[in-house]
Order: sequence, then C-alpha cells, then structure tokens
Amino acid sequence: MELNQLRSFVAVVEEGSITRAAARLHIAQQSLSQQMRTLETQLGAPLLARSSRGVTPTAVGEVLLGEARALLTRAGRAADAVDRAVQGDTGVLRVGFLTTVAHDLMPPIVRAFAEHHSEITLQTEDLAIAALVAGVRDGHLDAGLSRPPLVDDVVAEPVSDEPVAAVLPAGHPLSDRDELTLADLAAEPWVLTPRSSWPPWHRKYDADFAAAGYRPRVVQRGTTPQALLALVAAGVGVTRLPLSSRNLRVDGVAFVPLAGERAQVVLVTRPDAVNPALRVLREKVAALGRPR
Repeated sequence: MELNQLRSFVAVVEEGSITRAAARLHIAQQSLSQQMRTLETQLGAPLLARSSRGVTPTAVGEVLLGEARALLTRAGRAADAVDRAVQGDTGVLRVGFLTTVAHDLMPPIVRAFAEHHSEITLQTEDLAIAALVAGVRDGHLDAGLSRPPLVDDVVAEPVSDEPVAAVLPAGHPLSDRDELTLADLAAEPWVLTPRSSWPPWHRKYDADFAAAGYRPRVVQRGTTPQALLALVAAGVGVTRLPLSSRNLRVDGVAFVPLAGERAQVVLVTRPDAVNPALRVLREKVAALGRPR
C-alpha cells in the first residue's frame, strides 16, 4: 500500500462517491476507480460496496479506514516534524561558552530557548578557548561564543563588545582612578594566562603591550579568569579582563576601565555548519548582543 492509495480510499469513503472523491482529489474518475481495484487486489478483500445510494466501506473496509486515517495522521505529523527541523525549530543545538561570556550571555540565551523554542534541546558547555575552538572544528559543538582573535578555519561573527578593565588588588594606589591606560601599569607585576593556552590571544597581548612601550613582568600564570582574579586578590599582581568579569568576583579586587579598549564577543561556527537551529541562536545572540 502507498499513502496516496490510502488518501484516495479515505476520500472515497468520506464522499460516498467515486465521482465526488475524484473531484476532491483533482484526478480522473477512471484513475481513482483503478486505484481502488488495485488496493482491493493487494489486500485480497473487497473494501467498498457500491449501490444506488453510493459507495460505502465493507466490514474489511471499515478496518482499513481506521488504520488509514491513523497512518495519514502520523505521516502528516512526520512531515511537520521534518519541516520544523529544516526550519530550525526543533532538534539539538550544542553550544560552547567561554567563562567570561557564559556568565553574562548564557543565562538569557538558555532562558530564551526554554521559553520560546522548547522543541530545541540546547546543550551548553563552559570551556576554555582551545577546547571550544577544537569542539567547533571537529563537529562536537555546533557553535561557540568566544572572543577574538581566533583562527582562519572557523567563522567568527561579531555579536557584541564591552569595555576592558585593569584588575587591581583592592586598595591599590591606582584603584580609585576613573580610567587607566596600559602604560600606567608598566611598573606593575602581571598575572596572565599561559602563553600556550591560546597563542593568538598572546600575540595580541604582545602587540598591545609593545604599543604601550613595555614588556610586562609576568610573575605568575593562571589558567582561568577565576584563577587570575584570585591571584590579583592575593596581591600577586595585576591583570586585565573584560569588565563583565567583575561578576565572577567582587571581593579583594578593583576593576578600572582601560581607555579605548574593548573586548568583542563572537559567534564561532564551522564554514560548513548545517544545523538549521543555528538560525534561532543567531537571532537570540543578535537580540542580546548590544554594546555595554
């Protein structure tokens, strides 16, 4: 049996007439009659009783009618489900976040998916930059929310930007300033992430410090923003982080904006990314991604 045969059979029963059913289905009456004869031959039983009052289902036809309607309903639901998946309204979306991005952007994004796109299963991971890029590259992640500079084999779409701040120990002589420059911190000991954690970032740091006229005296390395903040709070040195990182720690540190410095957030995907649900993610991050 084919779905088209079942649709024709249901139409004949509902119309009670081959003629009216053929008109409803926009096919020739002779073709519809042939479909019904073929269906009866395939099932080995008469399905329709013809009389002067029209066409009615036989006992076997009644059984087929119930099953046919159920099958057609399920087929319609399957088609709708596929259409929603193609449109990006359902499915699974795997997204990685940097810690400094996750705290700020992940809650509203997760909430937006839960409230307005509940048929999309959003799976999120808080990752270091190298793991996030590797996940996008190998397809473990559909997308990531990260910070540039990145690498040439992934696509980075700008989402938002925010101020960058110098992070100083609480009570530091410069902590009461409204604004600082990197040059103001030339004599300070620094705590930074390991150079191996993400070389593109450190090449950018090198250029920034060189433009400020010095090479920083790095006294200790921390692998996460939280670790850097802990080192600053302990008085080991100073660092710089996106201003939103102050949400990660409020005691023992002071954030002072760095003049003219901005930290960008980018949506990272593979060039051949095909998950239709990425459309929804792009819409959500675009709505949330306003300069701060």
